[in-house]
Amino acid sequence: MPQMSPMWWSTLFLLFLAMYMLIMMNMYTYKIYQNEKSMEMKTKNISCISWKW
Repeated sequence: MPQMSPMWWSTLFLLFLAMYMLIMMNMYTYKIYQNEKSMEMKTKNISCISWKW
């Protein structure tokens, strides 16, 4: 084992942390995007119903 193993571990940990943050951010933005799409569909349905009336 090299002597700078602790630094290597910390670098690996930081890398995993950054990847985790990126994945979480992507999931969060994807959820927001899905919610916006569903809201858009709801408003479209409402406008179609009102147009039929």
